[in-house]
Amino acid sequence: MSSARGAARRTAAGTGLAVRLLLLGSIWTPVEAQLSGLLDDCLCDIESIDDFNTYKIFPKIQKLQERDYFRYYKVNLKRPCPFWADDGHCSIRDCHVEPCPESKVPIGIKAGSSNKYSKRANNTKELEDCEQANKLGAINSTLSNQSKEAFIDWARYDDSQDHFCELDDERSPDAQYVDLLLNPERYTGYKGASAWRVWNSIYEENCFKPRSVYRPLNPLAPSRDLYLQLFSFFPGEDDGESFYTWLEGLCLEKRVFYKLISGLHVSINLHLCANYLLEETWGKPRWGHNVKEFIHRFDPIETKGEGPRRLKNLYFLYLIELRALSKVAPYFERSFVDLYTGNVQEDAESKTLLLDIFRDTKSFPMHFDEKSMFAGDKKGAKSLKEEFRLHFKNISRIMDCVGCDKCRLWGKLQTQGLGTALKILFSEKEIQNLPENSPSKGFQLTRQEIVALLNAFGRLSTSIKELQNFKLLLQHTR
Repeated sequence: MSSARGAARRTAAGTGLAVRLLLLGSIWTPVEAQLSGLLDDCLCDIESIDDFNTYKIFPKIQKLQERDYFRYYKVNLKRPCPFWADDGHCSIRDCHVEPCPESKVPIGIKAGSSNKYSKRANNTKELEDCEQANKLGAINSTLSNQSKEAFIDWARYDDSQDHFCELDDERSPDAQYVDLLLNPERYTGYKGASAWRVWNSIYEENCFKPRSVYRPLNPLAPSRDLYLQLFSFFPGEDDGESFYTWLEGLCLEKRVFYKLISGLHVSINLHLCANYLLEETWGKPRWGHNVKEFIHRFDPIETKGEGPRRLKNLYFLYLIELRALSKVAPYFERSFVDLYTGNVQEDAESKTLLLDIFRDTKSFPMHFDEKSMFAGDKKGAKSLKEEFRLHFKNISRIMDCVGCDKCRLWGKLQTQGLGTALKILFSEKEIQNLPENSPSKGFQLTRQEIVALLNAFGRLSTSIKELQNFKLLLQHTR
């Protein structure tokens, strides 16, 4: 009798497996086939973004990132994790970040980034020019020597309520300049429990998600019975469907928040796949595209359909940051705003290139409409916006828990870049009211924020470009 029952179970399992294989043939298609058409929550299609990025943005943003103003980033990689005991830093060679000697940093950058606020700057009405350079901080490396009196007013303005990120204190002895070109983002071998803990904390504790709802492919999700395992490709029975049903039931703002974080996660994963250590002979590493790793992370079959969904969030994030650049253009278009390094010719060329990029961003015809967010009653909208800001600020603090220094560097920079983009999108009135010939107390960007904003967008532009490269590689391997 027991053998008969066993045979029946094996027959049922075999039938279920056959059904799954048939479904695989009819439902699952390559990444490029599933990654097309309109994005959710906006009126923009993927193909338009691909073309715009390839022919307009990518070549220019690559050149901009090579300019001195944008290649040197001051960061504190020694801040302790504020949420759990530090489990030690990665000892893998490729996790190491080589700091930039002060002698290599352009004089104009060093002179203006020691300090943003100080009691003396807040309380003194008149300061010598040299004191202002030291006390008023990064804004002096963004602006020329004009309008010095306005700097003092700005120093009294506490803009902490506008920040979506926990900013590093550039005065800290642990803060160091890093040459981003010499410390590129790429696969380091950092993985396992430490890396998983960081991303799990971000998703589970900061994305407005109840613990009863499990993300697709979450290894902690409770196991399902045999029937659901066999027939999990039917609508409504996939372990991811309940998550997306929950997500669609959220308000727009909370859906946007999840998509931004997911898009950032995807972008980072794409960088690792595209700049992977393929081999090392005689101490000479060879970096390049790892198609197998890309398939593992994004292929529809390997990820049970989750890969293409996540890749769409990359495009959504790109739209958000693209919109922020188009909105902040007036800030940089003012004549007295310089990208100051001390090299007059380089500074002028950098600003010309930046304004050219801004013109391109403003020409894009299908921008995300940020006015659709926080549009309810004023009290509720204000409360939701503050909750949104604090959740994102918390994520920026989690970046100090990343055990790999190189991963921490690029995680902090890209998180700060996105946080700056959000600050811009929700400061529309302040940007519209910027004075033409002097700084404004209502809206300012530090050099640290500017460098993070443009480099973060450059990383997204690179991700979308690399996605096109992987599509071509996949076509050639078939």
